[in-house]
Amino acid sequence: MEKIELFNEIDKLLPKYVEVLKEITEIESPTNCKEGVDKVLDCIFDKAKDLSLETERCKQEISGDVGSVILNPTAKLEPVVFSAHMDTVHPIGTINVNPVRIVGDLIYGPGVYDCKGGIVSSLLAIEALKNVGYTKRPIKLVLQSDEENSSVFSNKKTVEYMAKASKGAIAFLNAEGYVKGHVTTERKGIIRYEFKVSGVAAHSAYAYNGANAIEEASYKICKLQKFKDKEGITCNVGVINGGTVANTVPDTCVFVADIRFKTQAELEKVKREVQKINDEITVENTSSTIKIVSFRPSMEKLDRNYQLFDKANAIFEKNGLERLKPRCALGGSDAADMSTYGIPTLDSLGIMGEGMHAVDERAYVSSLVTSAKMLAIIAMKI
Repeated sequence: MEKIELFNEIDKLLPKYVEVLKEITEIESPTNCKEGVDKVLDCIFDKAKDLSLETERCKQEISGDVGSVILNPTAKLEPVVFSAHMDTVHPIGTINVNPVRIVGDLIYGPGVYDCKGGIVSSLLAIEALKNVGYTKRPIKLVLQSDEENSSVFSNKKTVEYMAKASKGAIAFLNAEGYVKGHVTTERKGIIRYEFKVSGVAAHSAYAYNGANAIEEASYKICKLQKFKDKEGITCNVGVINGGTVANTVPDTCVFVADIRFKTQAELEKVKREVQKINDEITVENTSSTIKIVSFRPSMEKLDRNYQLFDKANAIFEKNGLERLKPRCALGGSDAADMSTYGIPTLDSLGIMGEGMHAVDERAYVSSLVTSAKMLAIIAMKI
């Protein structure tokens, strides 16, 4: 009876939350636009206050503010934490190309799948829990503001806030995009290195007097690009800048290597190999330096996360929901950070969609219900 009432409540609330999703998706909020991200937080806080939920805001100077919405703040048992990020990868103006609209079961708009749908399904779950009288544990929705750039803008202050807000949680449920039938139990980590190669400039007619920084960079890039293990280390050099004009030997070349890894042992190997590649000089009279420009830990295969996975599946089975399979995601998310803080974590419990980060990003309206039911029933029954 308790389960049926909760799920019926979620079904009943769907039309309201479709409108909420449309509203926050219409607020363009790329990571580098603090004003836009703050507007999303303001909007969610307004909805929370209408529900008499407690809110908490942590101001940031450069990134958008982060914050939490809290049901049952004085409950004594360990909290359950839902989480999603408000920032998107889409530059201002994308909404003119991909306006918010519903076509059948699909809702279109920048960031609707990654990750505004997860915000909305989490708030929907919280309202449903409140409406059926759930008071057992604190339920928090922690909202992140600079997830898409690995929290570089805040210098990880937003991640620190999330960890503080989630301290002692029995479960951290991240509402990144849902892959049907699966939940993310592992994730690759990401480390990005900037290589700066220096050479000697010369007129191209006298190229033998110069030392070509682009040439040296090309040797290093070829070595880095050999890392292509789907199950292990991968590397992609996606940005390169060097030279000034065609008839001058370039004395500088800068490029960024995006390297992904699955375990701490692989990370240590990455560090050794990158240093080795940096130190190896092929073109005489060139030199190279490296620096880490961003880092996200991996979400390794941990007992505490798989124990939470087993508990969630047992709850789903008893309450008529589909059992999920574990998966390893190849991209980063805040779930990996929370896992490293020792909090039992599951990821990708948000809504289903297509075209993540694409111009025509879209999500399935009906999956708001699927996501909210999974989140709410774990919170209620764990």
